[in-house]
Amino acid sequence: MISIAPFINHLLAQEKWARDKLLPHAGKTACIDVQVMQLRLKVAADGLLESADAAVEPNVTIRVKPEDLPLMAQQREKAFSFVKIEGDADFANTISALSQNLRWEAESDLSKLFGDVAAVRFVAGAQYLVKTAQETYQKIQENLAEYFLEENPMLVRPSEVTAMGAQINKTRDDVERLMKRIEKMERMRG
Repeated sequence: MISIAPFINHLLAQEKWARDKLLPHAGKTACIDVQVMQLRLKVAADGLLESADAAVEPNVTIRVKPEDLPLMAQQREKAFSFVKIEGDADFANTISALSQNLRWEAESDLSKLFGDVAAVRFVAGAQYLVKTAQETYQKIQENLAEYFLEENPMLVRPSEVTAMGAQINKTRDDVERLMKRIEKMERMRG
């Protein structure tokens, strides 16, 4: 199995503030449990990460549902609201802060391989692809909603539900008034 530690360490090596945040947690182990797999990382004395032995009890366990991963990727600032944390809260807060603020400077890395111009174009192309994918996803959602609301009504607009509820309440009240009138008329007859 490939360790993710070298990839994270590449980012940490570029950001001293991030390593400084991890230094107080040197020697601690974090387990990120995504149900289908577990990732265990240990904070080294220099603030970088190393793979941790599965037999070692983690100081913090962060449980993530696989179906929440796309939402977490889209909303990094809210990512930790999708997880369940067990163990050292301070360590978990540090991990949360790093996950929100640590960024990969793709242009910098790509420029070392392909040159500055190509790196800028690669990144711009990737950003365009991501934006296009997001717009396409949004359009598909809107089209499906329109289809299920208009062409093959399986969904109901909230305003229609509210209007129907108001009409049902009015009809119920009208029936109750009618029942009381009928009772009053029967008493007058009898």
